[in-house]
Amino acid sequence: MRIGIFSGSTNDGTLDQLVAEAKSAAEAGFASFWVSQIFGHDALTALAVIGREVPLIELGTAVVPTYPRHPVMLAQQALTVNAAAGGRLALGIGLSHQVVIESILGMSYDKPVRHLREYLSVLMPLLEGTPVSFDGDDFRVHAGISVPGGSRPGVFVAALGEQTLRVAATLADGTITWCTGPETLRSHTIPTLRAAAEAAGRPDQRVISALPVCVTDDRASALGRAAGIFKMYGQLPSYRAMLDKEGAAGPADIAIVGAEAEVGDRIRALGEIGVTDFSAVEFGGNPDEVAGTRALLKTLL
Repeated sequence: MRIGIFSGSTNDGTLDQLVAEAKSAAEAGFASFWVSQIFGHDALTALAVIGREVPLIELGTAVVPTYPRHPVMLAQQALTVNAAAGGRLALGIGLSHQVVIESILGMSYDKPVRHLREYLSVLMPLLEGTPVSFDGDDFRVHAGISVPGGSRPGVFVAALGEQTLRVAATLADGTITWCTGPETLRSHTIPTLRAAAEAAGRPDQRVISALPVCVTDDRASALGRAAGIFKMYGQLPSYRAMLDKEGAAGPADIAIVGAEAEVGDRIRALGEIGVTDFSAVEFGGNPDEVAGTRALLKTLL
């Protein structure tokens, strides 16, 4: 199982801080560095800069919402970023959430599974360098693009429910999850994805799991902090459904918290159930926890 790091500066840090974080992760030997797309820096633009300054490490988006970006435009952008990064981009995409798309962006969230299927039907050929002639309900696209130096990145869908997992397995390269605990990954996410991938003749799917991590000797304090930091995710319906499958009251219940040995064992156990990549969302509350968490993660490389 490959071990990666989530950026902590995407929304409230500077671009220089993002570069420094990626450089630190690369120098420590981590396999990947992931940048979220929320309401701060644009993830792909940031990764184009990072890709020119930081060598070796895989650079991923987790995740770019599909609705605000036409698939032709996203294909152009992703190929350009991958050219800047020397072929190291992992393109994570997702539907976002109804409240974001409708209430904040003022767009329709009607039939999201159909939207995702059609979106990938346009995006994937363009990333391969193949012109698209596609007439669907949401997209009617007849276009080709050419990005010299660009190569197809891996495409990973933030797929949580059964239908989106099947679409991801059939058309993309795997899934990237958040707020999805180990039992849900074992009994729902991984078998659903694998079965659909086998049926589609696409067995080499990556399962990228992201969870909060903190090495600490004060479990109660760390869990209380996690409950506050990650509270909003427990209120979004798609994540709430995954927490309910896990029997978790909130995101704090799936945070990986405790002493070094316990945290290490819990992360390693994810690999045993079929997670191919683990991306740590570090949330140490003091310098000792920050240093201890990073030190433990480095032992897993």
